[in-house]
Amino acid sequence: MEIKQTGDKSFISQVQTLISQAQNQPSRAENLAQKVAGWLFYIALIVALIALVIWMVIADVQMAVIFTVTTLVIACPHALGLAIPLVTARSTSLGASRGLLVKDREALELTTNADVMVLDKTGTLTTGEFKVLDVELFNDKYTKDEIIALLSGIEGGSSHPIAQSIISYAEQQGIRPVSFDSVDVISGAGVEGQANGHRYQLISQKAYGRNLDMDIPKGATLSVLVENDEAIGAVALGDELKPTSKDLIQALKKNKIQPIMATGDNEKAAQGVAEILGIDYLANQSPQDKYELVEKLKEEGKKVIMVGDGVNDAPSLALADVGIAVGAGTQVALDSADVILTQSDPGDIESFIELAQKTTRKMKENLVWGAGYNFIAIPIAAGILAPIGITLSPAVGAVLMSLSTVIVAINAMILKLEPK
Repeated sequence: MEIKQTGDKSFISQVQTLISQAQNQPSRAENLAQKVAGWLFYIALIVALIALVIWMVIADVQMAVIFTVTTLVIACPHALGLAIPLVTARSTSLGASRGLLVKDREALELTTNADVMVLDKTGTLTTGEFKVLDVELFNDKYTKDEIIALLSGIEGGSSHPIAQSIISYAEQQGIRPVSFDSVDVISGAGVEGQANGHRYQLISQKAYGRNLDMDIPKGATLSVLVENDEAIGAVALGDELKPTSKDLIQALKKNKIQPIMATGDNEKAAQGVAEILGIDYLANQSPQDKYELVEKLKEEGKKVIMVGDGVNDAPSLALADVGIAVGAGTQVALDSADVILTQSDPGDIESFIELAQKTTRKMKENLVWGAGYNFIAIPIAAGILAPIGITLSPAVGAVLMSLSTVIVAINAMILKLEPK
């Protein structure tokens, strides 16, 4: 075992620091609540003085003191001041338990108003690893297992990701690769080799130059196994979609957020994934292209969420209204993103949107209660309804004041996320 980092340099320690910073960082809603709570102090004081003067004139000193004290007791600025911090503290800890690390709490509020989400492809919507999607036979002389054995044998000496995926596939199927006498590279086309007195080639579909009678999975790369200039088999390889990618896209559309896939992959691979998901896409995108895309969307007045791996996409993550780093464990991701998803699961993006919506809703509920309670309770405590026989004693005012704080706290604590 080798220890790479210790103490405050470890990823876990950095995560703890992020959570602590997020809980201490006020959002716009919290700043507003604090201002209103400050105004409420002066409102309660002014109303209490007005009540004292009026009731001394129309009644007596004893009655005036009762209404004045009740007004000061029933006013509850701290319920309003706690309305947002309680929700955001609960939201931050709830998100952290799901692997959703919110660096900037304002990101929760901005997400509820988002118009567009720009998504990276590799590692975000797809696994980022080539896998064998299909193996096809074109010659009755060979079985499927024999074709797989030839494929893994001819790729045996290569470290290319496609070659390694074929070798791994054969191992998973329990198929031993054919031993080739020699293997040579065909420049720009593939490889060729000799085994059991036969010469084989594994080349791209473009190099083969003929159409094949097979259904090629969308976005897949096709390699053709050739003997005597005739195709005897083919293998389709692709970067598989993650199981939750389709659900994420449906959730975005349901929430009226337009998904756009921006990827550095070629047109064919990007088109295949985009068609499966039913989204707009941009292929052959460099980090600078993605940055300019986010910049353009913002200039059009749209609220933009950028989702990327936190390394190549760091500039775009920083520029977007909300930057979400997926599968992050690097310092770049910690620095550039507003939200960090510790797992590479698109479903976590959906969970974050749910968290943002529920957090914002709870904020509004607590603000309405905190402000509404005071604006109703203070005039009643001052005796505005005394002419119709409705008055409050200081003791009742104290109970109502405490109750308002309890209600705000309970409402914050019942914030929950749907189980995954």
